[in-house]
Amino acid sequence: MGEFKVLEIKQSIFEDNDKDAEAVRAELKEKGVFLLNLMSSPGSGKTTTLCRTIELLKNQLRIGIMEADIDSDVDAKTIAEQGVKSIQLHTGGMCHLDADMTRQGLKGLGIEDVDLAILENVGNLVCPAEFDTGSVKNAMILSVPEGHDKPLKYPLMFSICDVVLINKIDVMPYFDFDLEKCKEYIAMRNPNAKVIPICARTGEGMEEWAAWLKEEVNEWQTN
Repeated sequence: MGEFKVLEIKQSIFEDNDKDAEAVRAELKEKGVFLLNLMSSPGSGKTTTLCRTIELLKNQLRIGIMEADIDSDVDAKTIAEQGVKSIQLHTGGMCHLDADMTRQGLKGLGIEDVDLAILENVGNLVCPAEFDTGSVKNAMILSVPEGHDKPLKYPLMFSICDVVLINKIDVMPYFDFDLEKCKEYIAMRNPNAKVIPICARTGEGMEEWAAWLKEEVNEWQTN
């Protein structure tokens, strides 16, 4: 039988990415820029949540947004209308961003005059969770129509997030969504994750989210 070599390419990719991510964080720390990696499935309300967040914080923090999509520039245009700097990142078919792609995005955005940079990652509950982007904190949005069982089905996503926003709580009466059960499932995956129920459309819960985010930015810049 002929000889062959086994190359553990996935492990190598992750190891290299982790080194790149640490380098990104070190640069962000040096410049006093807080990077938030915001993830969710498509249609969960990421862009609407971002618009509300900008509305609450743009007079307190200098904000820059990186919109990552496989194609289109719809979201970047929407964000630019909010009066903050934004950039569209096309992933060329990739379902996630890694640290080097994020570094390129930060360079294109320009962070010299930014306190808070937010990466709206590609809509996906699997791939984005596997790659460290170099962010300071990870956040995700779970919308009510998706169901309260998602922490059981996508454990990695929930395990890496510092905060989980449960969006579209205004439609909870029309869906079989158990908020307490969802919190229980999230705690099973990540007991340290903060859970904030919100409705980005009406603004409910957004003050708590904005306060949490502002506090994290201030702590990153002062410590």
